[in-house]
Amino acid sequence: MASDLEQLCSYVNEKIDNIKKILSIRNIGQAPALKTTLSKIEDEIITVNELLNNFELEIQYQEQTNKSLKELCESLEDDLKDVEHLKEHIPSYLPQVTVTQSLVNNSDLDPKEPVKAEEPVLTKKPPREQRIIKEMQFITTDEFSGVPAYMKSRLTYCQINDVIKEINKAVVSKYKIIHQPKASMSSVKRNLYQRFINEETKDTKGRYFFVEADLKDFTNLKADKRLYVILNILRHCQRLSEVRGGGLTRYVLI
Repeated sequence: MASDLEQLCSYVNEKIDNIKKILSIRNIGQAPALKTTLSKIEDEIITVNELLNNFELEIQYQEQTNKSLKELCESLEDDLKDVEHLKEHIPSYLPQVTVTQSLVNNSDLDPKEPVKAEEPVLTKKPPREQRIIKEMQFITTDEFSGVPAYMKSRLTYCQINDVIKEINKAVVSKYKIIHQPKASMSSVKRNLYQRFINEETKDTKGRYFFVEADLKDFTNLKADKRLYVILNILRHCQRLSEVRGGGLTRYVLI
């Protein structure tokens, strides 16, 4: 019994000592000199945290840029291989191009000899000019930093630009079909073309836009809460605007 009482007294004394230490530390923190020091330490910690966040965003941006450059390099290498292949396999039935000398180079000819007029060379018709399809510009690190914290939540800089990449994919695919001659369309593309035309309004005429169905047809993006948050951020960054009507929301590229 005495042993239990001693243990209880020891436990109570230990708790009392802990309370005294806590009260002592709290009192120290209220001291004017130390309070100023603690405030400076807090400000420095916040500054360091912001720097670390900026470093993280910059690293993500550099990684995304590096990935894009690698993809571009691979694409250029493929194009170079195609050009070399075409150069080595020129069809024999194509007309041979003859190089004619200029009058300066022909100055050594006998001036008494008549100069034969060169036959005009038939030029090929220039290829049809391809229409340039507008694409959304990626978000910069400065723009991302300017987005309110409540709006971007836990989204990262790269996640937003990944969605922009998919949106551009959908827009390009859509308007390639719109610009394609109807005679060369398959039945599936004809149906898509008709839907695209029906979705246009006087407010979207001559402008590039997409709807949720376009993202579903041409990308793997899901129309969930995360996508709507990113679309809201893109509106904030003036990358797109909304045109509503007929129960449909049209996202117009700015």
